[in-house]
Amino acid sequence: MIGTGQATQFEYKPLHKPNQLIYGQGQTAVITGWTVKASVAKHLQPQDYAVIGQLYSPTRGLNLLLRNLLFNPHVRYLVVLNATKEDKNAGACECLLDFFRNGFEEGLSDTGRKCWVINSKIPGYVDIEIDVNALKHLRHSIEFKEANSITEVVDIVKSFAQREALEPWGSPWEFPMSTIEPTVLPGTRYGHRIEGKTIAETWVKIIHRIKTTGTIRPTGYDGKWQELIDLMAVVTDEPENFYFPEPNYLPIDRNFLEEYICQILDDAPYREGLKYTYGQRLRSWFGKDQIEQVIHKLIGEIDAASAVMNLWDVKDHDKGGSPCLNHIWLRVVDNELSLTATLRSNDMFAAWPANAMGLRALQKHIRDEIAKRSEYNLKMGPLMTLSQSAHIYDDTWSNAEQLIQQQYAAICRKIDYYDPAGNFLIEIVEDKLVVTHTTPGSGEVVGCYSGKDALKLVREICAASPSIRPDHAGYLGMELQRAADCLKTGNKYIQDSK
Repeated sequence: MIGTGQATQFEYKPLHKPNQLIYGQGQTAVITGWTVKASVAKHLQPQDYAVIGQLYSPTRGLNLLLRNLLFNPHVRYLVVLNATKEDKNAGACECLLDFFRNGFEEGLSDTGRKCWVINSKIPGYVDIEIDVNALKHLRHSIEFKEANSITEVVDIVKSFAQREALEPWGSPWEFPMSTIEPTVLPGTRYGHRIEGKTIAETWVKIIHRIKTTGTIRPTGYDGKWQELIDLMAVVTDEPENFYFPEPNYLPIDRNFLEEYICQILDDAPYREGLKYTYGQRLRSWFGKDQIEQVIHKLIGEIDAASAVMNLWDVKDHDKGGSPCLNHIWLRVVDNELSLTATLRSNDMFAAWPANAMGLRALQKHIRDEIAKRSEYNLKMGPLMTLSQSAHIYDDTWSNAEQLIQQQYAAICRKIDYYDPAGNFLIEIVEDKLVVTHTTPGSGEVVGCYSGKDALKLVREICAASPSIRPDHAGYLGMELQRAADCLKTGNKYIQDSK
């Protein structure tokens, strides 16, 4: 023993995420899960605890948390607040508790990387670089307890603080941590458009675009992210019950999605320590049910361009913790209901698939309610998300690379020749190259270009139709050059012939 807990002060020195923690001088680490850490800290004195921090992900945050504990052997107690629906849905707190309850074994991560796998129904991984004996020593040197409310956490922490201070269980342990520095290709920083039929397909394309050309910059907390600014994703044909690939490479499953959709559609009472849910912001935050408002708006004025829902509160500037999802707009065009959402900050690897599916569920709910209450039977139009900061955190770069290697090429092979910019008929007429531009559906002629210079014609066409698909523009260039060669040699030219 080294004296009483009240008389002895310890210093917690984290190796990872130092700016996301609250520090004290005690021997208890407090993990608050999705509950705001300050809501626990305000009930305690600094001498009561060593550190207070949140834990969101069992595959990302838990590994760093254990590294920090190994570096601070004076921590002898652990209290885990596992209280909210978000905690149960994410499973991070449960997985942490299972590490201490059930241990771990050697295995593979979801990307096939060799690692320590926690014995839990929740997938959780620890770097294989961490010595097995160090992890075993940690497990048997810390007394842990689970709490289900802020009150219970505070009571447990205070009871630990009343005990005699204990000697550190060993010396600080630090192990090397592999990092990945991506190769960034030149590309546009602002304004991107990515389209896919399903959320899963669109997500892979998004990850590829960010990993290929995204700017690497420091985050507002700790670490780095790779970022594109103003990325618009368009999902055209997501099925009603959602598409999950087999095997599922998305970072969510159907059970997670079911809980997440509730957080968008349903109101939620205020609870200490929880910032908000999107459903709370939409249903009651401003004293109006905005979802009901847009339903009534569109029933009364089906062509309205003002069916808008807002989640941003001007007070968010002052108090922090502002919502990532800021603005939702519904629009009916040609009997088709589309939804556009603006997100100020968007974790595209871990969060966007759930964001997109939750918003799609909201879009369907509004479409169904309009059908129930009026004569309008609208079709489901596209879902569009505009992510003002579309980023991937550095602790998921290796997962993102693995996803691209396994899925991107296969998605690119699913060629769809439809181009909303139209079709182009190439002919040789009176010693000139003639290109006729037609609409993609009816085949109505909307433009005609002629000349002898293939490159000049391609430039004219792309200038007149700037939204033409890149692969379509490449095809036009190759076909026009082949036609130009035939024009020079006198050979007969037939489009698409070999």
